[in-house]
Amino acid sequence: MPEKLKENIYWVGAIDWNIRDFHGYETKNGSTYNSYLITDEKVVLIDTVKHYLFDEFLDRIKKIIDPKKIDYIVVNHVEMDHSSSLEKIIKISNAKIITNEKAKEHLNLHYDTTNWEFIIVDSNDSLNIGKKNLKFIKTPMLHWPDNMVTYAIEDKILFSNDAFGQHIASFERYDFEVDGCIESAKEYFANILLPYKSLIPNAIKTVDSLNIDLVCPSHGVIWKKDVQKIKECYLKWASNEVLEKAVIVYDSMYGSTEKIGCSIAEGLVEGGISVKIFKLSRSDISAIMNEIIDAKYVLIGSPTLNINIYPEVAKFLKYMEGLKPSKKIAVAFGSYGWAESATLHIKNIFNNISFENVDDECLTVRFVPKEEDLKKCYEFGKKLSKM
Repeated sequence: MPEKLKENIYWVGAIDWNIRDFHGYETKNGSTYNSYLITDEKVVLIDTVKHYLFDEFLDRIKKIIDPKKIDYIVVNHVEMDHSSSLEKIIKISNAKIITNEKAKEHLNLHYDTTNWEFIIVDSNDSLNIGKKNLKFIKTPMLHWPDNMVTYAIEDKILFSNDAFGQHIASFERYDFEVDGCIESAKEYFANILLPYKSLIPNAIKTVDSLNIDLVCPSHGVIWKKDVQKIKECYLKWASNEVLEKAVIVYDSMYGSTEKIGCSIAEGLVEGGISVKIFKLSRSDISAIMNEIIDAKYVLIGSPTLNINIYPEVAKFLKYMEGLKPSKKIAVAFGSYGWAESATLHIKNIFNNISFENVDDECLTVRFVPKEEDLKKCYEFGKKLSKM
């Protein structure tokens, strides 16, 4: 069923209970593709849903109006999880597309837009649709160059697209109805928006200038109870604020690298540092990034394999490098046989994202670490906790 948010404003999106991978981000709780319908003198649809959920989406619209009556479709962002139902809904409605110049360029590259009619808007442009007025604000690189948000002035609703989203599949629509929304939003931020965190403060400043009752993102639940809290969290996650926490990420062939990492962890804990340990072959990399975002220390371990990094570790390093977390004290460790190479590759990634490398001869052990090796790793952990 559709969900009425305010007078003549409805959620008409689709729930994806089964999705478990969102371009490399594990979505263990599924997701939603949120679309919103405004019925005034003009009928406006804000964003659409992923193509394979079109029928569910269309059915919700039909419970409110005849889809042929849709006058405008606002495209806040062209990524296909939001736009891949556009072709079908335009064929039914012949609606005009309201979007920005960059999004129009992207739409032309995704679809056959030959017969589409566009209304191009810029920041602070507005559209009167009867009793209601919509205001458009561009938010480029949050997280594509085409991103914008739409603000329903009289109803005090911000349709924020990917900003403030979470990957949660639920029949409940509001933050106060679903447990763990803030943590889900943090994981979403860490895996989607982190590379663009320097842009967040200005975006929040823009949002703060608006009178907002509801924040309606394109994934997950709608923020009603915690509108102020989620804005504060975004500012916190976008800052370089860290906790006295270490995240140890590794994989191991025969257990030697694991032993090194666990010994360092014991020393860190002895020094008063909270520690999270993840074995990559058994862990969700999106959950790891969720922990790294506010960690002071990041330690990554790998055995040397064919003069290179262990495959699972290499995959994670590339993923992390793309997300560009910053201001971390970093440690590379591992075991090797006849030639040590893995930690050199790890340190190169650390350098690429401006982590502060910390080195020690005890961090690489040939074949199997002896008791004295593990004691040195423990002492290293204690020393590291004081940095």
